[in-house]
Amino acid sequence: MLTTPPRTFVSVPFFFFFLLFLSLPLSSFSQSNSVYNSFLKCFSDKTKSPQSQITDNVFSQTNPAFSSVLRAYIRNARFNTSSTLKPTIIITPRSESHVSAAVTCSKTLNFLLKIRSGGHDYDGLSYISDKPFFILDMSNIRDVSVDIASNSAWISAGATLGEVYYRIWEKSRVHGFPAGVCPTVGVGGHLSGGGYGNMVRKFGLSVDYVEDAKIVDVNGRVLDRKAMGEDLFWAITGGGGGSYGVVLGYKVKLVPVPSVVTVFRVEQYMDSGAVDMVHKWQSVGPKTDPNLFMRMLIQPVTRKKVKTVRASVVALFLGRADEVVALLSKEFPELGLKKENCSEMTWFQSALWWDNRLNATQVDPKVFLDRNLDTSSFGKRKSDYVATAIPKKGIESLFKKMIELGKIGLVFNPYGGKMAEVAVNAKPFPHRNKLFKIQYSVNWKENSAEIEKGYLNQAKVLYSFMTGFVSKNPRSSYFNYRDVDIGVNDHGANSYKEGEVYGRKYFGENFDRLVKIKTAVDPGNFFRNEQSIPTLKNEKGMLLPEPGKARRWSRVGGATVVATVVLHVF
Repeated sequence: MLTTPPRTFVSVPFFFFFLLFLSLPLSSFSQSNSVYNSFLKCFSDKTKSPQSQITDNVFSQTNPAFSSVLRAYIRNARFNTSSTLKPTIIITPRSESHVSAAVTCSKTLNFLLKIRSGGHDYDGLSYISDKPFFILDMSNIRDVSVDIASNSAWISAGATLGEVYYRIWEKSRVHGFPAGVCPTVGVGGHLSGGGYGNMVRKFGLSVDYVEDAKIVDVNGRVLDRKAMGEDLFWAITGGGGGSYGVVLGYKVKLVPVPSVVTVFRVEQYMDSGAVDMVHKWQSVGPKTDPNLFMRMLIQPVTRKKVKTVRASVVALFLGRADEVVALLSKEFPELGLKKENCSEMTWFQSALWWDNRLNATQVDPKVFLDRNLDTSSFGKRKSDYVATAIPKKGIESLFKKMIELGKIGLVFNPYGGKMAEVAVNAKPFPHRNKLFKIQYSVNWKENSAEIEKGYLNQAKVLYSFMTGFVSKNPRSSYFNYRDVDIGVNDHGANSYKEGEVYGRKYFGENFDRLVKIKTAVDPGNFFRNEQSIPTLKNEKGMLLPEPGKARRWSRVGGATVVATVVLHVF
């Protein structure tokens, strides 16, 4: 029998495992109480609230409600899997002071902060990350205050478009707001990214009607338009909000709408005029009466056991049915529009109709207050812009390609009208002079890696096929249709070179100004995601040449030297 304790030792594998344990972020373990407690104390101190009063707004991974809060605004099921990295903490603020504290405390703990309003960013950049992170979920900051006397409204970032439309409808039948057709989209992301809707040809973008805003900056300060200055105000009206701070809300100007509007949908197939209809649409949709918005949907379908393509025109006309029928009988006879295809209703009812509620005149308006939480399908979106009409042979080849691929569909959204009247640098959104925008769209229900790979490949193949028909130098994309395929910033999340790849596709020459603003307001690059605006500092903290300045690169002793000298110190 041993009379002394046996000698203990640590095996090499166990030793390295122990070191790995110490090096891993706390979010890798179920017990992340240390981070949570530190955050909770900081949050309580900053808000001057007892911890017992704020635990319902700060969720750790061990909280029983954590999963439901996380899933509530995940709108793409691709990013709701067991292998998806989960946030260490979710914060659901209910006041400006909560947001300010969340920013300050996340910064103190050196955690990445993802900002989510409605969760409709197609590639999930507001709620996923490959690094430890927190989510700031703005869904509780949702007030909508409509003032008909001043034709304005203050809209909180966490409100949905459906809630905005309902609150306007409560006060007036002849006022509206030019924003998107999906009622569950969050205001914060939609407006800050240059949102649009089916009145885009009449009124332009949503941000063209923003009069004021509030934002929490990197230092936790709450700033309105006057306090933030015109540069930052310009940036958050089309250049995204999450690169510069946390947008709390916007004051917007309402627009007049007729007491009666008209909606219609007309379909044609490949063997019965669809090619001619799509080809002619390109010269009518962007050039007709600005009161008319005609969206074109192109989808591969099976009809009578034969694979074909269906083209559908879905439209809103700010006027009576007789007027739009007479207009299109002259301008667009290929459409074959008849009065029986049309439905007259109020503008608010048309918003319900566009949400696929075909009995819109009988639907309870309060349905737009339903946020449809924790509902998502699998999907992928991409985007393009067209500056020159696609020739008829190009349309024919496109249809054949879509039949070959089998699932991926296209949406053509016409510009022209008011869009063409506004300068491309009036807001960060630079695509106003294009004929139309293309959205590539594919959805599926099966939770299978192999099936997902096939559908994602369809999107990439069709996107590649369209190269010769769309904008060039650079090939442009729409910021609110986030698409990580066009580039990401994963080199310390602050590589100007990597950021410029996607930045110029989204913002064109406006990217240069956005970079300067970002550098001025968030030089440490606290507010960031995979496609955020980089600063003029590289990952080593060194200043880069200002965008647009000539650069000379030379090799000296095996090192790359930049000839441009920047004297500014941030």
